[in-house]
Formats: sequence, structure tokens, C-alpha cells
Amino acid sequence: MDYQPVVVRKHARPASTKHNAESRYWRQYRHPVFIKEYAPVTSVHFSPAKPHRYAVTAATRVQIYAPRTQKVTKTISRFKDVARSSCIRGDGKLVVAGDDSGLVQVFDINSRAILRTLDSHKQPVHVTKFSALNHTQILSCSDDTTVKLWDVPSQAAITTFLDHTDYVRSGQVATHNPHLILTGSYDATVRLFDSRTGECEMLMGDPSGEAGARNTAPVEQVLMFPSGTVALSSAGPILRVWDLVAGGRCVRAMSNHQKTITSLAFNSDASRVLTGGLDQMVKVYDVSTYRVVHTMRYPAPILCMAISPDETHIAAGMSDGTLSVRRRQPKASEPAANDLFSVSSLRTGAFESFLGGALPEIGRGHLKEKKKSKAVGDVDELKVESKRKKRLREYDRLLKNFKYSAALDSVLRKASRAYSSEKSYAEYFCRTYLLQPPSL
Repeated sequence: MDYQPVVVRKHARPASTKHNAESRYWRQYRHPVFIKEYAPVTSVHFSPAKPHRYAVTAATRVQIYAPRTQKVTKTISRFKDVARSSCIRGDGKLVVAGDDSGLVQVFDINSRAILRTLDSHKQPVHVTKFSALNHTQILSCSDDTTVKLWDVPSQAAITTFLDHTDYVRSGQVATHNPHLILTGSYDATVRLFDSRTGECEMLMGDPSGEAGARNTAPVEQVLMFPSGTVALSSAGPILRVWDLVAGGRCVRAMSNHQKTITSLAFNSDASRVLTGGLDQMVKVYDVSTYRVVHTMRYPAPILCMAISPDETHIAAGMSDGTLSVRRRQPKASEPAANDLFSVSSLRTGAFESFLGGALPEIGRGHLKEKKKSKAVGDVDELKVESKRKKRLREYDRLLKNFKYSAALDSVLRKASRAYSSEKSYAEYFCRTYLLQPPSL
């Protein structure tokens, strides 16, 4: 009869969220680059067009950064006052920004020339955005409580909305319908406007409404899903979800931040939403359950935050004037721009003689060698497989030779190396081998 090794009972470890697939993905955003500005960074926006340059607004200038080098490629400083909310158009050719004097200006991103000046607001303009579907229209929201939709070629306001009663600090043109505009104001309301009628079609967060379905703090940010059926808003440390199909009903309210949420952003497919706040934290939510799946900590309160369309960069602007850019290395399956041998050069046949007259297979940007065919034996051939002998542990070898005292010494030596104190040493030994810890 063969010797049966001692079976050591192992206790299950509690599940940890630090090592799941979701957390591992977001932890790939590392190697942060910190860039110091002269004033708080109030806006960061990535260009939807490649190479996804991003515009950073701080003090009286807008700087355009290259994502690969993190270097400034263009600086726009033709503002009369503090600049706000720069936004790059979908084709990456124009940039729009407002300032504290009430001006809205459109620039050529390459020549930095002022192409249009929209002068109608009487107080600072904190929101300027291009319409995603109509590149000739611009949305502006001001502290004079007005929301305007502009026609860029004619420099005229298409529609002006006057329903808000306090500062309007956030707004967005719907990505599925260029006529719908979602705004959030310091009057603690979120409104959905229609530029065809010029009226407010939906009011959310009315302070006189039901508790839980109303905002008790100024609305800092709003964000609409690409489908246009659900909207998000942040008021104080609370993130609210509004069902637009159900008439603007609040379906969920979450409070995972300790201080005010100042920025909202989607990932590329809107399956995750990122929130940044004054508590120096960025939290990632799964939109299917609205649970926090990952948290990132920053050295200062966050004022703005954005993620690149290709999900390789996360940029955050902070109140101390620091711009933080976290980068994620491309996957191994993605083609690299600086590959030594390109696909086109291999297809020319220049390496055919070197490779023996046959080109290697090319897949996902990497060269794959053809697999060698395995040698096949005769039909009646008998293959003798060698069995690998199981190695016994030291105490099992001693027990097999009936050396019980030496086996016990072996176990105790192992335990003493892991635990130095007498109590933990005894507990470890008893829990592992006797399965019943003593009462010391």
C-alpha cells in the first residue's frame, strides 16, 4: 500500500476587489505626468479626432497638448479675462472658449486666429461646447442665467433660454439629437430644452419636489447618455440618475464622495462613468449596477477630468494648478507605431530570400511564425509515457520512515520561521495541523 501524504486543511480567503479584472484594467493607467500651471485648471477636453489632442484651460490661456509627448503644441492667449471651458470640435480643426468678460470666441486650432466672436452674454461664460451632430452650432451657458445656441457662420443666437434663475455652470447638446439641450444650474434644477420650440420640455430636481428626487445643492455637472434616455447630474457629493423616458424621474441617488462632485465623464462606450470631486478622488461606476468598481486618488481637489476617446489617457485638472495625465500602455495585440518592420515593407518581398521564400503570417501587428507540424508515428506504434514521481514534503518523508519526532520538529521549524511570537506560532501550528486553535 502506498504512503498517503498528510492532507492539510486550507481555509478560504475572503474575496478581494483589489485584484479583480475591473480593478486591474483601471490600474493600468499609471506613470502619471504632473504639469504645473499658473492657475487652477478649470477645463480639460480631448479632441474626438485622432491623434486626440487635448485642450487645457487655465488662467487667461488655452493650451493644446500632444498626447504622446505631453508637450504643448499650441498656446491660445487672446482673452481679455480668465478663460473658461475650451472645447475642440469633432473634426479637430476648431476650438471654442468663453471667458469671464462674457465673450465666446472660436479659434483655428493650427493658426490660432480668431474666426468668430460671439458677444451677447453680460457675465462670465462657464460653458462653451460644439454640437456633436451639427458642427456649425455652439452652446454657451453663462452666469447671467441664460443658455444660448449659436449659429457660427452668421454669429447669431438661434435660441435663447431664460428659464434658469441662477448661474448656469453646466450644459450639453445631446449626441443623438442636435435640438435637445441638457443644462444644470445653481438654482438646483436640471432642465431639458428643445431649440425647435424654445421651451423647457422637462424639469428635474425641482427644490419644491419630493425629497430624494430634488437637488438641495447647486448642480455642478450634467451628462446625458448617448442614447438620450438617461441623464446624470451632480449636486454636492450626490450623483443622481434621471430617467428621461419616464418624464425626468429620479431613479437613483448615490453618495460615494465626501465633498462636491465637480466633473463627470464617460468612457468610450459609455459603459463606465467617472466622477471627480473636491475630496481628491476619482471614482469609476459600472452603469449597469451603479456600483463603484475602482477608485483613484489625486494629490489635490479635482476641478475637471476627461478620458481620451481611445481610452489611453486620463487627464485631471486640480485646484492647485496641477494637471495630471495618467497613461495606459497599448495592449500587446495592438499595432505599435514604431515597429521595426512594418507590414507594407514585408509585403514588398524584400525579405523573401531571408525568410526562405515565404513570408510569415501577420496578425494584429505582430509577426507570427508558422507552427511546425508535429511528427506523426506509425499506426501500431506504442508510446511509453514516463510517470513523474510525486515529491513529498519533508515531514511526509519523515513520517513515511516512522520518524515522528523529526517530522514534528520539521513542522515546528517551518512555523517558527513564519511566526516569531509564541501565541501566533502556536495558533498557526494548531490551526494548520490540529485544526483546532487552543485557548491561550
